Amino acid sequence: MHSSYDVIVVGAGHAGCEAAHAAATMGSHVLLITMNMQTIAQMSCNPAMGGVAKGQIVREVDALGGMSGIISDKSMIQFRMLNRSKGPAMWSPRCQSDRNLFAWEWRKALEENHNVDFWQDTVQEVIVKDRNVAGVKTNLGVEFRAKSVVLTNGTFLNGKMFIGEKVFGGGRTAERAATGLTEQLVKLGFESGRMKTGTPPRVDGRSLNYDVMEEQLGDENPGKFSYTNTPTLTKQRSCWITYTNQAVHDELKTGFDKSPMFTGRIKGLGPRYCPSVEDKINRFADKDRHQIFVEPEGWDTVEVYVNGFSTSLPEIIQYNALRKIPGFENVRMFRPGYAVEYDFFPPTQLKPTLETRLINNLFFAGQINGTTGYEEAACQGLIAGMNANRRANEEEEFVVKRSEAYIGVLVDDLITKGTEEPYRMFTSRAEYRTLLRQDNADLRLTEKGYAVGLASQDRYDTMITKRNGLAKLTEAIRVTKVKPEEVNDWLIEKGSSPLREKSSLYTLFKRPEVEHGEVNELLKLIPDLPEVGEEVIEQTVIEIKYEDYLAREKQNAEKLDKWENLSINPSFDYDRLKALSFEGKEKLKRLRPATIGQASRISGVSPSDVSILLVYMGR
Repeated sequence: MHSSYDVIVVGAGHAGCEAAHAAATMGSHVLLITMNMQTIAQMSCNPAMGGVAKGQIVREVDALGGMSGIISDKSMIQFRMLNRSKGPAMWSPRCQSDRNLFAWEWRKALEENHNVDFWQDTVQEVIVKDRNVAGVKTNLGVEFRAKSVVLTNGTFLNGKMFIGEKVFGGGRTAERAATGLTEQLVKLGFESGRMKTGTPPRVDGRSLNYDVMEEQLGDENPGKFSYTNTPTLTKQRSCWITYTNQAVHDELKTGFDKSPMFTGRIKGLGPRYCPSVEDKINRFADKDRHQIFVEPEGWDTVEVYVNGFSTSLPEIIQYNALRKIPGFENVRMFRPGYAVEYDFFPPTQLKPTLETRLINNLFFAGQINGTTGYEEAACQGLIAGMNANRRANEEEEFVVKRSEAYIGVLVDDLITKGTEEPYRMFTSRAEYRTLLRQDNADLRLTEKGYAVGLASQDRYDTMITKRNGLAKLTEAIRVTKVKPEEVNDWLIEKGSSPLREKSSLYTLFKRPEVEHGEVNELLKLIPDLPEVGEEVIEQTVIEIKYEDYLAREKQNAEKLDKWENLSINPSFDYDRLKALSFEGKEKLKRLRPATIGQASRISGVSPSDVSILLVYMGR
């Protein structure tokens, strides 16, 4: 036991684990405080990582030196690259995970980091001295001192769980709520709010009839998340798809009068893009069915997660409705679904480092900031942990820009726009998503992670090898000339126009008919083909095929960076600028943007307000 640490992380969910591991890897002595040592890195909702935009985030976390990608690779039971039929900016890796193995691998990784200590308890109070964080006090009355504190409390702050008319205190099944901390933070001047999320019932897979469901196989050649040498899947478990129907909807409607959401007992705002099943049939009354994903929870368990059936209706209504879903006629339910309502703190109260504006060296990460999703939490934890370490050591802050990563988009959205519902990442939120692809996260971010001591030397060397391989292969394709007789039969077979004269192989790669996975025949025409892996080949084709689009996005990103590099003094007196609109002035005074770029994205700050700022700054 130590009484003093460099960094204390409160909460051991996805945000807390990444924060603790990052700070410790960078050299801080870290204390990770959790209510239950047996639920470290618990997958509270569906047993899966990645998905549309979320998979890009996992790869970015890995590229910076985080652990979510490595843990996912070690615990996955199925892998799929989503949106392969669309452009590469939309390709998104997703895996089905073994819930217990995921948590075990995370705990193992933390225990193997000798800079991480653990303490099982609930934090009741943050110790503050002169607007500087000084440590925490637990329910047991134990005080720990620290230079930096990261709060990642998830859904536990004054958490309430709802099943029909039953209400329980807690942030997760069989786990109590955390009380006292919200009230103290509000007294310190923080603004708080309420949000809600939910989870579906878990059922016995032995009681399901898979013959009437659609089988969802993993990829034939499964990929992975991490750029390190993690294992590749050699076997996979299938997921399944079935659908609700009118009989299911009618059964669910019999419980609407007992629904905590419809009766007003839940005040918090739920996730728009992941609504409960009762909300779906209420909002989309014209739909006679909704998709249900039947997901196994691991290699060695019969427990199944009923994705798409999140609900807080009475347990008997849940059970009766489940039995009317095709394949679920004889279902046995392990536990019912429930809703959780919890406190959060609007993230406009944070700096780009996720440090709070009110209290120095105090950081918030994860659902406490109003986000939803393991991946969104993990990347916030990583950024908060990195900056908590750097603040503890009086080093320069670490910030990722919107033009550099989905992580930068997420953080910037939160601190400039805030959120009135659980924030979830989508590719549409990133204006430069063609640049921010899942395949190039290491080229974008590993050097940054290495520079601050998080990404290892091996990661950096691997990235340099890949970068050199891309350059060599691109140049080889550019200088290779091919004759019509060498490629015309192949081109005609692909539905592409035949060559009439000798041409550069580079121009052939730009043709839309030349698919990413079909270039090996063309590569055989290169006399001295560099020895590179499939990942380098695929990325080279993407860079060549979308060269013009990428160049345009880079130009736009460079224009944006000019504004991002125009810093605004944190103590700037906006009242001096009489020409600012009233709303713009109030928003600028409250949110205190760090740059002109951030100011321009604040809701209520008009283009004319930005112009006034630029004039004042001599621009």
